[in-house]
Amino acid sequence: MSPLRQSSPARSSTTGSARRTRPPAVDAACAEAVDLARAAAADTAWPTPVGEHRGVRAEGDRLVTHYFDCLDTAYRGWRWAVTVTRAARAKVVTVDECVLMPGDDALLAPPWVPWLERLRPGDLGPGDLLPTAPDDVRLAPGFTEVSDSTDSQLVWELGLGRVRVLSQEGRDETASRWYEGVAGPRALIASSAPAQCSTCGFYLQLAGELRQVFGVCANEYAPDDGRVVSADHGCGAHSEAVNLPAASEHNPPVIDELGYDLMPASGTATPDAEAEEALGHS
Repeated sequence: MSPLRQSSPARSSTTGSARRTRPPAVDAACAEAVDLARAAAADTAWPTPVGEHRGVRAEGDRLVTHYFDCLDTAYRGWRWAVTVTRAARAKVVTVDECVLMPGDDALLAPPWVPWLERLRPGDLGPGDLLPTAPDDVRLAPGFTEVSDSTDSQLVWELGLGRVRVLSQEGRDETASRWYEGVAGPRALIASSAPAQCSTCGFYLQLAGELRQVFGVCANEYAPDDGRVVSADHGCGAHSEAVNLPAASEHNPPVIDELGYDLMPASGTATPDAEAEEALGHS
């Protein structure tokens, strides 16, 4: 086979590739079918009317999409997209599909977020189940958490009877969340407390490594009763808080007459002095 014949298919392939990347031309018959496209959009949008025609776009050979404004108040900025087509060498235009599509300023729903990332503290209710991922970094098998940094933890938490226990990362994350929260030392109620929870008789220490910083409040009158608090947290229900009595009127002073004699004021004579003076003149 000659080299000329071998190179011909390559040139033909290149030419065909360039032809395929060329944008399709707008078919005149399909572009003129505005009333047909509007009728299809109106039938889908009923009972809401269809808005103004916003132009056409060629999707392929003899394939054109018409755009109309959507007047539904729930779909502000959306458009009705009606695609029409016709067969080769045919004059009859038919509707291919009719859909509602968002425009540039359309009101869209926020991006979808997996349910596990949407959960917030307090969302779990009675009967709800919250599965934990097998590779959750906050947990580790109890019998494998035996590194040098966690030997002291094993004294308190061997993990017996449980498949997993808190890992070192899980404990650090928990401690940071509790300490920076409303039960930590920076809470507003702690700044005005008479003393810290570590000196309160109602303070129950936790087990394990966390007992060095955290405990549970056992005072039923305290706002944190039954909750974890830091050792340097505090509130007005401290067991050793001093309740000052309310201000009251003072009683008259008590005079101690055993320490001195009562003397009359100058220029004033008592009855006993007058009697003694009369006896002296007699």
